[in-house]
Amino acid sequence: MVALNVGVQVIQGPLKLQQLLEPVVTGLGYEFVGIEYQVHSQNALLRLYIDKEGGVNVDDCAQVSWQVSALLDVEEPVQGNYTLEVSSPGLDRLLFNAEHFERFAGQQVKLQLESPLDGRRRLRGKLLGMSGSNVMIEDESQQVEVPMELIKKARLVAAV
Repeated sequence: MVALNVGVQVIQGPLKLQQLLEPVVTGLGYEFVGIEYQVHSQNALLRLYIDKEGGVNVDDCAQVSWQVSALLDVEEPVQGNYTLEVSSPGLDRLLFNAEHFERFAGQQVKLQLESPLDGRRRLRGKLLGMSGSNVMIEDESQQVEVPMELIKKARLVAAV
């Protein structure tokens, strides 16, 4: 993980940030996994996840961080103090889109929901993939369909 402190208000939303940063990451030969933006009291954290065949190392993160930082300095999509962090997705990787839910079908997943589904905001089970715009998981031997728009955060459960 490589972090740089940079000069907190997002002028452009996360989708705009993704559209700005993804071409840079893929142009360097990496997979753009996703982006997280968290606002804290003193500053914010802009975390960019990258991957490649065989995994990424600190030099990969540094190379992407250098390029992305230069672009952010020119485009200024975020105002105020923030930290840019470039990281591998890790074993307990976040799942950001439908392609991720399909790719990691068969693995254990934890879902945190924006609002309750059948009285629950947290689900854990075997990821079955997608059905239309719904994520399918097997939770306690029953299948559960979770609309993508309800998912606040989805993360693989690292095998121990």
